[in-house]
Amino acid sequence: ERPVFVVLRRPKLQPIVSGRRSAVLPAAGPQLRHTALYPAQVCGIINESETVKRLRLAVDPDFSFKAGQWVDFFIPGVETVGGFSMCSSPGLLQREGVVELAVKYTKHPPAHWVHTACTVGSEVAMRVGGDFFFEPVSVRPLRGSAAGGRRRRDQPLVCREFPDKFSCDFYVTQPSTDVDLNLQPFLSRGRITEEELRAHVDPRRTLCFLCGPPPMIEAISKTLMDFGLPKDRILFEKWW
Repeated sequence: ERPVFVVLRRPKLQPIVSGRRSAVLPAAGPQLRHTALYPAQVCGIINESETVKRLRLAVDPDFSFKAGQWVDFFIPGVETVGGFSMCSSPGLLQREGVVELAVKYTKHPPAHWVHTACTVGSEVAMRVGGDFFFEPVSVRPLRGSAAGGRRRRDQPLVCREFPDKFSCDFYVTQPSTDVDLNLQPFLSRGRITEEELRAHVDPRRTLCFLCGPPPMIEAISKTLMDFGLPKDRILFEKWW
């Protein structure tokens, strides 16, 4: 199946305030949610794999987000609200007025709609949330690379381009498909160990960002604090 990609002019959209009190929101813990709910229009659909679609959405000029934040995804006629992370950078939003979401196929109503009913031109609404994000850095060449939601396959390119600034390691425990060739030099089998964590932690300088299920977050946070890393230098977002 060939990817579908259509470029549309940016629509004139107006922000609205959510009044859907009966909507079923995704569980994201006590995270910050913005109050404004912005209309958006699907302007591109790309098949990243057999199970993942990337949506391009044209949004209102006032829509903004920080790298690492997510959106509540409201679909007309679907009671359940989706929760998806941006896979594009704030820079793309500034340049083209679009954001991109990567959505894996599941039977969860919003994801199922994306894979079975969404088309170019479909209209939805989005609200930004999350207090787990990366502030733009001051070094200009790094802005487009580090501050902005690069897809996983591109992350090693950042490490090669800025070897003195970034390193990248992936740990795989239960692979269901072959690992991308670009990632294999950075790949380890099994879970990350305390010794490997300790080698990367400097209690005076390290800032850790964690994302995952609560048991993992709690276990890693405890290990980091046992190394002497202050609690306020461990930032996380729990999904369950």
